[in-house]
Amino acid sequence: MSTAILTGQPVPGSSLESDLRSLGFDVRVAADAADAETLLAAVPVHQRVAVVDARFVGHVHALRLGLTDPRFDAAAIPGAVTARPTARPALARALRTASGDASNGSVVVGIVADHVAEVLDTDLHRPELGDLVAEVPRDPQARNEARQAVTSVDDEAIRLRTAVKSRDGFFTTYCISPYSRYLARWCARRGFTPNQVTTASLVTALIAAGCAATGTRAGFVAAGLLLLFSFVLDCTDGQLARYSLQYSTLGAWLDATFDRAKEYAYYAGLALGAARGGDDVWALALGAMVLQTCRHVVDFSFNEANHDATANTSPTAALSGRLDSVGWTVWLRRMIVLPIGERWAMIAVLTAFTTPRITFYALLIGCAFAATYTTAGRVLRSLTRKAQRTDRAAQALADLTDSGPLAEFLARLTPGVRLGGPAAVALVAGALVVGASWLSPYGSWWPVLGAGGYVLLSPVALQRPLKGALDWLVPPFYRAAEYGTVLVLAAKADVNGALPAAFGLVAAVAYHHYDTVYRIRGDAGAPPHWLVRAIGGHEGRTLLVTVLAALLTATDFTVALTALAVAVALVVLVESIRFWVTAHKLGAPAVHDEGEPA
Repeated sequence: MSTAILTGQPVPGSSLESDLRSLGFDVRVAADAADAETLLAAVPVHQRVAVVDARFVGHVHALRLGLTDPRFDAAAIPGAVTARPTARPALARALRTASGDASNGSVVVGIVADHVAEVLDTDLHRPELGDLVAEVPRDPQARNEARQAVTSVDDEAIRLRTAVKSRDGFFTTYCISPYSRYLARWCARRGFTPNQVTTASLVTALIAAGCAATGTRAGFVAAGLLLLFSFVLDCTDGQLARYSLQYSTLGAWLDATFDRAKEYAYYAGLALGAARGGDDVWALALGAMVLQTCRHVVDFSFNEANHDATANTSPTAALSGRLDSVGWTVWLRRMIVLPIGERWAMIAVLTAFTTPRITFYALLIGCAFAATYTTAGRVLRSLTRKAQRTDRAAQALADLTDSGPLAEFLARLTPGVRLGGPAAVALVAGALVVGASWLSPYGSWWPVLGAGGYVLLSPVALQRPLKGALDWLVPPFYRAAEYGTVLVLAAKADVNGALPAAFGLVAAVAYHHYDTVYRIRGDAGAPPHWLVRAIGGHEGRTLLVTVLAALLTATDFTVALTALAVAVALVVLVESIRFWVTAHKLGAPAVHDEGEPA
């Protein structure tokens, strides 16, 4: 329960109290700022508190946006201000100031909420209201005009429209959102939460993967349809969160994590289905997962490196901005990067009407083109801008590299050594180990030698802050090297089960890397250092896999990969779930991503 304190003289016939109660507020009435200060002190410290002018006239959705959004500690709209428990001390100080100003005649009784918002000494969010009405009329005529303005604007239509993500892909915008927003409203009216819808989407996708694993045409058709329905639910959960302002830390993590789990589980289902038909496409499935994960790491690293940089402009960015002003180029550029909507639609249609092999070929070609396009554009931007990156950005990139104990030991052993540009060194290191694995037969020690060179070059990410123009490429190069090594060695083993085991290992490690990204995005910092050390870091895991391939027979190597996948998955999952559930229970600030489509 939250508490709303009405200040000033109540207006006969006003629906304000009932509107606030409909939003979950217990309403109390204060005569002035001093009385409001007294009432505030009596409210339990764990509750949200709002101070609202009794003369307020506006849409219920304006009150909802201004007073109930869990992402912000303090927020205000004309005539109303609110504070979550963390901002309660600031609200108390502001009320004390307003009370003092009222006593000396510098503020008129009845405008307490606006004055409190003005003197509040904490970050204050003011939501964009657009056509929504929120004002405090000063006289009967103004009040009548405000009420007419409220009547003339359909706030429910605005609420539905703004429930849709502001920036999305073509398929999502025109083929899903026109009706999924109504499904979101249906869910809201029946008390469903976004997390429940997110879970339903995951379950639907897992059933779709199971249908694909049957290897029959009927199973493939059902899988395609269920995958599309899973995507509808995936859109619905975010729209439900925006429609009802049910944002949460746990929900943001579930939404992001389940998207990856759904897609990669579906890849596995397709590979199993193909195997039932006598076609081994596990290498293609693993390749698709590696490519898609590396694409995401490019996105994450570039954004983290530049989101708070200064002097962050370039001719390439200016050209991009001009292209975004032309309607058809906006949609074309959003489609060719193959965001989640277009990607899942392509996978679903190809699953239903072709074979898993054709589906993976199309996916690999499309994702490779998209990765080339986006990465080339970002490299050009980085080379033509003179951005000054912050220490926070450098730390985020260092965390994303996932350097383990071997890299740390070598960095301490060689203080002051500079091996060259970090991105170039990471590229060379990755080429050494992947190239050696690719060019050598299974069981050779050449991959171990390549991995040794990779380990010796791995301290480059720790020897100096990653603030260079192209330093954001270091994490993607490391990801491609580690995942690529596992893929190549499993393919070289050429025994049943090796590639599925490698798929499981890469999936477990990729989960750890995604989890790192979501923690950084939520301002929670990287995973604990002991976790990174426990699972070896990227250089330790890469060296271990090459040594196992050199020492063990192909069959034993498969068993070792499976055991390693299970061990990594258990450690990272237990720690990740513990962290996010604890953060949710402790009331960590809600996070909601409105960035690029995944």
